[in-house]
Amino acid sequence: MGRGIHHVDLAVADVERSLAFYLDLLGSLGWEESVRYPSYRGTEEVVYLKDAAAGSREPGTDSSMLGIRRADGGAHHYYGVGIEHFAFQVDRREEVDEAHARCLASGANVHFPPQEDRDEPGYYAFFAFDPDGIRVEVFCWPR
Repeated sequence: MGRGIHHVDLAVADVERSLAFYLDLLGSLGWEESVRYPSYRGTEEVVYLKDAAAGSREPGTDSSMLGIRRADGGAHHYYGVGIEHFAFQVDRREEVDEAHARCLASGANVHFPPQEDRDEPGYYAFFAFDPDGIRVEVFCWPR
């Protein structure tokens, strides 16, 4: 029986630039750098971020992880083949607002400011693009 997504790896143009973006966006939400592995290609390393508040920092635990690795080239295109967006859930609207404020302060490209969803009552989110144009959502949805 499946238990959910364990990790997602992003291929990015500049690992350290993307790492800085995601740590700025997610660091105050409990995410931190967890581990660095040499890639199977042997030419670079993969950096994993993990929600430390959700469990152990050790790989293989039940917390979701985000991997960042160097891309071979090319560029991500919004609504092109590949990931359209991915989302991080937080507990409170204030955390959504704080993440949005950090994006604005860092000069990130905000796609939609924090707002209530028109279809799902109580769903509150904002969207921003990471340095490679991958759309990221931060939301809360108290039920």
